Amino acid sequence: MDYNNYFDLNLEQAKQYTVAHTDFFGDEQANKLNVKEVSDGNINHVYKIDDGRKSLILKQTGKTIRTSGNPLDQHRGHIEDKCLEIQRKLSGGQVPKVYDYNETMHVILMEDVSEFKNLRYELKKEHIFPKFADQISSFMVNVLLPTTDLVLDRKKKKALVKDFINPGPCDITENLVLTEPYYDYRGRNVFDKSLLPFVKQNLYDNDILKANVAELRNNFMNNAQSLLHGDLHSGSIFINDSDIRVFDSEFSFYGPMGYDIGNVIGNLVFPYIVQKAYLKKDKKGNEQFIKWLGTTIQVIFDQTFAKMAGKYDQIVKFSFYRERHFKNQYLRSIKNDTLGYAGTEIIRRTVGDSKVIEITDIKDQKLQNLVMQILVKIGIKLILNRKVYNNGSEIVTDIDSIFNEMTK
Repeated sequence: MDYNNYFDLNLEQAKQYTVAHTDFFGDEQANKLNVKEVSDGNINHVYKIDDGRKSLILKQTGKTIRTSGNPLDQHRGHIEDKCLEIQRKLSGGQVPKVYDYNETMHVILMEDVSEFKNLRYELKKEHIFPKFADQISSFMVNVLLPTTDLVLDRKKKKALVKDFINPGPCDITENLVLTEPYYDYRGRNVFDKSLLPFVKQNLYDNDILKANVAELRNNFMNNAQSLLHGDLHSGSIFINDSDIRVFDSEFSFYGPMGYDIGNVIGNLVFPYIVQKAYLKKDKKGNEQFIKWLGTTIQVIFDQTFAKMAGKYDQIVKFSFYRERHFKNQYLRSIKNDTLGYAGTEIIRRTVGDSKVIEITDIKDQKLQNLVMQILVKIGIKLILNRKVYNNGSEIVTDIDSIFNEMTK
């Protein structure tokens, strides 16, 4: 089979491609392998291939969104391959191992992490993971700080910035996250029509909020601080009782590290608020799970910056950057970004067209509307007060205060 020109792989071709590009299955023939698609196939084809004993994942980045026909930049496959390689090394193996990447076919062959489960769906099942805050905070510190100018050789850092220029996915973020929830110029926001007056007052006509989001948007577009995952929500994290695996980094680029940290925190607010709403409405919320989520939000924020301060002292060597005032100011700016982007993530997942299952699975429309209003208020609070919070306890206290006030 000729792989010198791109084409979409079907199920049988995926098996043949795998045999041709890796010795993972030894001398096994393609027709002896099993294959199934494990994605919706709308943007990427993702196949799981196995021989009955072991398995791998084949991911092919497509040319178009198949439901709309809109073109996509396939360079994101190269981006994902390089990000996985760098972050696997820095994290000590908390991302899947890559076996092969082909620039022509835009195919990554990578480790199958089926022993881990999707965190978003595990949280939907109210599963508690006591080690998660420690694991994800360590992951973020270990992959973010070492890829900054504070640590890397300047020329190497600039070469990485160039290699990770990722205009297609960044454009999606700049629109869906940092523009359209406040300025619906494409008409893509989705919410119950009864919420329009609330959305207009709090988002569309809120000039102070829009000025703050403009700062965050400008920072996202121009602050090439660190190598980011770029879409680090709970659906991009797989977990079990022993560890985590972070994957799906095709949105990776050089940007403000608070964007990744904020995405993690923001996506934990959804199950936290939804569970509290169920408990308030009909006593069906899981109190133990709610308590763990609240603590986890606090601890992730606190541990991330405590660990980052310690790692900073270990790996930042340039004397200017070791000045206490610079270090404190630098870490404070990341905290500010973290809280701002947590807020923009909460708002965009609430009123935008890329919603989370925590919201869409609420069948009671009145309750769903209330939850969405609470979430928007929380997002606004985090954005406008991002320079005020000092620790995770203050953040969760304000989240709880907004919830309590709006559910009287």
